[in-house]
Amino acid sequence: MRITEAARRLGMSPRMLRYREALGLLPPVREQGAHRRFTEEDLTAVAQAVELEKRFDVSPAELAFALRAMAEPAVTQAVRDLGLRIGRLQAPRRALDFEKEKALRLLQTRGGNRSSNRV
Repeated sequence: MRITEAARRLGMSPRMLRYREALGLLPPVREQGAHRRFTEEDLTAVAQAVELEKRFDVSPAELAFALRAMAEPAVTQAVRDLGLRIGRLQAPRRALDFEKEKALRLLQTRGGNRSSNRV
């Protein structure tokens, strides 16, 4: 279907639909040079994106960036580094750190039981 029909069915303007396409929030176009024909799959993808935007209170551009961060490891790492720097994320614990903490807790628990048994 043409963009005007797709936009009408989705309850948005053709301009908004083009904007979403430019952000990468639609499946890629398979034919070059021709006007895009929207499929039911395209409409479903847009409806899903709109639902996510509403549920998580994000803009189409924010959703597009989230998808980019998930797809590009360098972007993911840069965002993670920023999150750590500003305190929005905690550094993941390494398995060795977890085992060390577990052993220290175990020693503290056993040490505490011994001292209470001596009294």
